[in-house]
Amino acid sequence: MFRRRGLPDGWESIVADHLAVWRALDTAEREQLQQDADWLLRHKHWEAARDFALTDEMRVAIAAHAAVLVLGLDVSYYSEVSAIIVWPTTFGEGGAPLDPISGRNHRTEPGIVPGLYNETPVRVLGQAHTRRGPVMIAWDDVVKGSSHPERGHNVVYHELAHKLDMLNDLVDGTPPLESRTDVDRWVEVCTDAFQALRDGAERPPLQPYGATNPAEFFAVATEAFFDVPIELDEHEPDLYTVLRAFYNQDPAERARRTWA
Repeated sequence: MFRRRGLPDGWESIVADHLAVWRALDTAEREQLQQDADWLLRHKHWEAARDFALTDEMRVAIAAHAAVLVLGLDVSYYSEVSAIIVWPTTFGEGGAPLDPISGRNHRTEPGIVPGLYNETPVRVLGQAHTRRGPVMIAWDDVVKGSSHPERGHNVVYHELAHKLDMLNDLVDGTPPLESRTDVDRWVEVCTDAFQALRDGAERPPLQPYGATNPAEFFAVATEAFFDVPIELDEHEPDLYTVLRAFYNQDPAERARRTWA
């Protein structure tokens, strides 16, 4: 268990190893990510599930990913996050660790709405609890997402997106937006893509399980926005635009500038 312990010595090498976007960030963005990750480590409760040992590598990697989402916002957007609980691998709803298997689905549970990110009905990758509850994350899935961002799957982005969605007390796939006009445009754009997924259409790079419900759609869209932004911008320009406006970031431009 760790409390009020910020970034350790050597944090930058850990971030470089686990955060693909790190090399695309400019100096100001890196400094902001450092401040936000350090704040998260000092102000949120961190612990490992059961007898699992929580290392600096795990804490820093998860905090850095969480900080990416609020680079254009503020750490206050994580007011609904009380704690980050890390499991070694996929875990069962009753708390028993389980071996990973292929295939994913999503279900909604009372008090864990949506954000029960799982593999089959009992194998869970992550959970985002409501009412200032904790976020629970499987470390092995963090490593998978870090190693292969091109897949557009990142459990940290996914679960923290649920927490942003919860800020307005409705878990409906619409985070807090500035105006009624913004809300109307958000609903119009997201409903179009969500309904297409529901109807079985392919909307790359959005993953099909975004069709589960509007909240899962927002979490899946967030994963694509940060992991495969160029593809999202090219295939879903309207969706990319509303996400860019909310997150106050342009990861596609950042990626094009870096990897052009």
